[in-house]
Amino acid sequence: MSKEIGVLAIGSHEERHGAALPPDTDAKIATYVAREASKRTGAKFLGVLKKSYEFPGINTGVHHELAEVLDELRSVLKETKKMGIKAVVIVNGHGGNIPLREHVPLLEKELGMRLVFNSKIIELEGPHAGTVELSMGAALGITDESKIDEHTDFTKYPEVGFVGLREARKRYRWAEKLAHQVEKEGVAVDREMGLKLLELAIDEVVRDIHKLQI
Repeated sequence: MSKEIGVLAIGSHEERHGAALPPDTDAKIATYVAREASKRTGAKFLGVLKKSYEFPGINTGVHHELAEVLDELRSVLKETKKMGIKAVVIVNGHGGNIPLREHVPLLEKELGMRLVFNSKIIELEGPHAGTVELSMGAALGITDESKIDEHTDFTKYPEVGFVGLREARKRYRWAEKLAHQVEKEGVAVDREMGLKLLELAIDEVVRDIHKLQI
């Protein structure tokens, strides 16, 4: 039954996203996707985690040690189990949280719950604070489109596309690839595209919820 399934958002609350997006962009997008999926299925929305992790060498704001994030996640899941929740879809909106995925099987065994780690938002997103994230933000009303030109001032906002994050670009091949994409193509805002991509993310979470009902 859907009422025995929870949907938990995880993102980042204090991460620089250029001039046009707020620091809690990841948390806002993940929360929207999680809420919508819960509405459409009857699953219980469990809120959003306060802490987040980031890969070594990437300095975009305030994040936490992986162990701290896991402790908070474990605590939230324990409380939801007391509420009668037997399975949870974790909706991730922050790329730095991806290492949490490998800990999911251990948490399932420890807590006796079925868990799904859904990072569809990240799969769709592309460069950090780039066109897709700006467009998703515009669809949600959190993108300040008056600041798009300022957004690509990489000396002031090096985190956009990781263009100015030299250490990250040297350390991670994927970061270099995405930064090069932003340098070459710039950024744009397409609300219609943003809405369509949000719907794709929601549909993926809905499918995960249905699978947990089987």
